[in-house]
Amino acid sequence: MSVTHVILGTGAIGRAIMNELIQRGESVRMVNHSGKMDEVPNGVEVAACDVYDSNRVKEITRGAKVVYQSAQPRYFEWVEKFPPLQKSIIEALTGANAKLVLVENLYMYGESNGKPMTEDFPHNAHTRKGKVRGEMSRAAFEAHKAGKLRVTSGRGSDFFGAWGLTTAAMGARTFYPMLQGKAASLVGNVDVPHTHTYIPDFGKALVILGERDEANGQAWHVPNDNPRVSQREMVKMIADEMGIPPKFSAMGKMMMWMGGLFIPEAKETVEMMYEFEQPFIVDSSKFEKTFGMKATPMKDAIKETVAWYKSHPEKK
Repeated sequence: MSVTHVILGTGAIGRAIMNELIQRGESVRMVNHSGKMDEVPNGVEVAACDVYDSNRVKEITRGAKVVYQSAQPRYFEWVEKFPPLQKSIIEALTGANAKLVLVENLYMYGESNGKPMTEDFPHNAHTRKGKVRGEMSRAAFEAHKAGKLRVTSGRGSDFFGAWGLTTAAMGARTFYPMLQGKAASLVGNVDVPHTHTYIPDFGKALVILGERDEANGQAWHVPNDNPRVSQREMVKMIADEMGIPPKFSAMGKMMMWMGGLFIPEAKETVEMMYEFEQPFIVDSSKFEKTFGMKATPMKDAIKETVAWYKSHPEKK
């Protein structure tokens, strides 16, 4: 079956892209390693593919107008496995008509010293994963400049919303405990500004980048509402929506390091703790001015997120 849009990766962002495309009446193929996915909407195809095999990626994306790259290895395998994964995808799409939309984060910038991050921030990452992110992004845009394929990228901050990561600062470890009247589990300094990206906004922005030619060859920060909100303020808004008093605990770098002795994901989080120890603010005005999209108001986004967690009980 020929489809217009292929989404590599069926996590939170892949699903958000899918939902936005469905609303626009587009045909969609979701791709992951198993070929299986929970809660698949009618009309959406789910296919299995080893994305490290460029020939298989070429087959699964043949005829597509846009390919969205939201697949990634496990967090503790980033450094070794992420570059060959993306290299395989770029090789597969070289010479094809498909446009590649990359899902990126902000690791490549490194410490911002409290300044709002814009797309022209230098790539000064001091972390292993930040350096990998920067190298991958540069390689993709070099392929674009060389005329091998069309590339654009959307960069988001720590995200929250439906299907969010269990390890995210504003994910399952915040919403599920609070729904049970327990304390949310936060990290770092809870009173410094920290931009959070709402997952459906991320998906909508990526679809816009796939549609618009002026996006090509550039990275874009997807829209965020209230980019200077602190974790404490955000938990207060979540608690207000739930009708409960706000309660939380916060893990510092040492506690995260100790957790890393037993949990690989926690170990990999230690080097990224700078994001939660100083202001981490994202400027998305370039995207908003160019494409006319505004982020969902934070209170509305939190209301929708609370409703999703209520309808999806925690799996023990």
